Amino acid sequence: MMIINFKKTMWTGLLAIAALGFAACNNNANKETEQQDSTEAATGSSTAEANDAQAAATAGISFKDEQGNTVVLSSLAGKVVFINFWATWCPPCIHEMPSINDLRKSFKDNDQIVFLMVDVDGEIEQSSAFMKDNKYDLPVFIPNSNIPSDYLAGAIPTTVILDKKGQMADRMEGGRDYSTPEIKKGLQALIDQ
Repeated sequence: MMIINFKKTMWTGLLAIAALGFAACNNNANKETEQQDSTEAATGSSTAEANDAQAAATAGISFKDEQGNTVVLSSLAGKVVFINFWATWCPPCIHEMPSINDLRKSFKDNDQIVFLMVDVDGEIEQSSAFMKDNKYDLPVFIPNSNIPSDYLAGAIPTTVILDKKGQMADRMEGGRDYSTPEIKKGLQALIDQ
């Protein structure tokens, strides 16, 4: 059953216009490159049931920062969450980093959006050093739980945008230019909802 989500369609359209596409890096030995739509898991279910299932899945996802603090996605309800899965050895990841840094700067005074830069290799010291060496003001995390395949399906960079209800507004594989006005406008629309 195909469920059309207006927010997702709007956001995807904005990104299609604004995005600068690059090939994605394969992640680990899995090499799985197909993206799963979270609504496929809810085949035969209503939209509300699919959203409930997605919110329940979000509850168990957590990340750890350099100081060892844990962030559980469900604790970020009420905020838009920008999650970028990346690695220091991935050229498209490195290429998009300045635009993500610019995007975060444009929302620096807004406490309704959270940025999580997740090093998929779990090398927090190396990824933190990368951010410092490049003078990026981006918070680095590592996975502290299993990451569902509807978030990360084997290719990086992958970016997931969650709305204030913790539901996936979009998921994108491959490098992009995140500093465009269209992307800022799309995130602001999610914040304003």
